[in-house]
Amino acid sequence: MFARVKKSGKYQYLQIVENRKEKGKVKQRVLATIGRMDQLQAKGRVETLIRSLSRFSEQALLIISGNSDVSVDAKKIGPTLIFERLWIQTGIQVAIQKLVAERKFEFDVERAIFLTVLHRLMVSGSDRFCHRWRRDYIIEGIQDLELHHFYRAMSFLGEELAQQQTATPFAPRCNKDLVEEFVFHHRKDLFSNLDLVFFDTTSIYFEGRGSQTIGQRGFSKDHRPDLKQMVVAVVIDDKGQPMCCEMWPGSTADVKTLLPIVYKLQKRFKIERICIVADRGMISAATLRKLESPDNQIAYILGVRMRKVKEIKHQVLSNAGRYKQVRPESSEPKDPAPLKVKQVHHNGHRYIVCLNSRQARKDAQDRQAIIAALSEKIKKGPKSLVGNKGFRKYLKIEKGSASIDEDKVKYESRFDGKWVLTTNTALSAEQVAVKYKELWQVEKVFRDIKCLLETRPIFHQHDRTIRGHVFCSFLALVLRKELDRRLEMAGHSFEWADIKQDLKALQQVVIEENGKRLAIRSQSKGVCGKVFQSVGVAMPPTIQQV
Repeated sequence: MFARVKKSGKYQYLQIVENRKEKGKVKQRVLATIGRMDQLQAKGRVETLIRSLSRFSEQALLIISGNSDVSVDAKKIGPTLIFERLWIQTGIQVAIQKLVAERKFEFDVERAIFLTVLHRLMVSGSDRFCHRWRRDYIIEGIQDLELHHFYRAMSFLGEELAQQQTATPFAPRCNKDLVEEFVFHHRKDLFSNLDLVFFDTTSIYFEGRGSQTIGQRGFSKDHRPDLKQMVVAVVIDDKGQPMCCEMWPGSTADVKTLLPIVYKLQKRFKIERICIVADRGMISAATLRKLESPDNQIAYILGVRMRKVKEIKHQVLSNAGRYKQVRPESSEPKDPAPLKVKQVHHNGHRYIVCLNSRQARKDAQDRQAIIAALSEKIKKGPKSLVGNKGFRKYLKIEKGSASIDEDKVKYESRFDGKWVLTTNTALSAEQVAVKYKELWQVEKVFRDIKCLLETRPIFHQHDRTIRGHVFCSFLALVLRKELDRRLEMAGHSFEWADIKQDLKALQQVVIEENGKRLAIRSQSKGVCGKVFQSVGVAMPPTIQQV
C-alpha cells in the first residue's frame, strides 16, 4: 500500500493505492482519493493526515511543527559500534571483568576503562576532558560514572601484584600485566608460532612533578632534558600486533633493558622460541657479549654501528664479496624498496651488509647539496661556519682558514644506502635483511604510539595511576592495530584520520514528541561503510522506535 499523485486534466490528485496479485499478475486498486493536491497543500491537510496516521505506527515519522513539543538529541555512534566489537573480540573486556570480579567496586571498572581507551583513540587528551567528552557519544553503561571513577580505574590497572617473580629490575608487576597475558593467550591461535618480537622505547615528559618514582631526568627523545620523564617500551610481534608495554623511570637507559625484557617475555608468555630484533641504539657492548656467549639460548638480529665499530668500517664494509639482489629497484613508489645483501664472516661473527640503491642515491645527493652550500659559506670566511653540525664533519681547518675535506667526503660515501646486521640465526642473509626491515615498518607503530600518548599534561601524581593512564593508551593501540589487521584482510588501506572522521560522522538523532521517541541514523559517508563491513558490524537501521 502506498500513496501516489495522479494527474487528471489540469489538476493532480492524492490517492491511496494497493498492490495485489490476480492470477499471477500484480494489479493496482485505488482505495481512496484524498483530494486535489493544491487544495490539500494550501490547507496543510497532508501533514494533518500523516500526524493522525502516525498514532497507529511503531516507526512513524514525527512531524516537527510550530504546535508540537519536540526535543531533538544527536550523538555519535560510529566509534562505539566499531571499537566495542573489537574490545570484546580481542578479549580485553573479559580480561578486565575477570580481574575485578572479586573486588568490591561500587562502579563499573570495565566501562570506565573502555571509555578512557575510546577517548584516546578519537581525540586523546587528559582524563578530565574525557569526563566531558563522553556526552557526545552513545556508550552503554557509562551514565553513572564520575571523574573520580576514572582515576580509580587507572589506579587499579597500575596496582602492584603480590607476586613479583617475573618483574624486571626496572618496574614492578601490576594488574595491567595480567590483562596483557590474558589478551595474548586469547589471540595466540590467530597467529603462527611466535618467532620474532620487536622492541623499542619512547619517552614521555611531565610538565608537573612527575610522580613518586617514575618521573626522573634522563636522555630525552623529546629534546626536553630540563623536565622529568618516564620511559615507555612496547613489544610487538612479527604481525605488527602489540603484545605488552613496560614503564620505567626516565633515567633508565635503553641498553640496560633488552635482556631483562627478553627473559621476562619468555616467562610471562611461555614462549619457547624467540628471536629479538632490535636496532643499534638498543644494544650495549655488554649485552652483545652476553648474547654471543655459548650458553645463550636467545636468537637475535641486531643492527650494528657502522661508523663507530672499527671492525665494521675497516674490515666488514671493505669486504670484496658480491651483493645478491633480494628486491629489484622499481619506478613505482608503492613497491618495496630495492634491497641487496652480502654475507661477511669475520672473527667468528656473521655479518649481513645491506644496500638500498635508491637510498644510496639520495644520501649522495644530500651530501652534494651540503658540499655546495658549504662551498658558498667558505667564501664568506670561517666565522660563518661556526655551530653548523652539517658542515662541521666536511671541514678542514688549517691556520685560520677553512676548506672542504675531500678525504672525509670520500669516506662518508662508503656508507651511502647501507646498514650492517649481525645475527646468530640460521636464517639466510636475505631472510635476515627482510626481517630487520620489518623493524622499520614497526617504527610506524611507534609513531602511532607517540600520537596516542599525546596526553600531556599528565595530572596524576602516583606511580600506579600513571601506569594505568599510559596503559590505556597501549590498549588504544591494540584496538587500532586490530582494526588495521581487519581492514588489510578485507583489502582496504585507509588513512587513520579519514577513519576517525567518517566514524564520528555517523550519528543517531533521537526525536521525542508527545512521549514517542524515534531514532534516525545519519547517512554513512566516506570509508565508514567499508570499516563496518571489515569488522563485521551491521549498520543500525535508518529509522527505529526507541
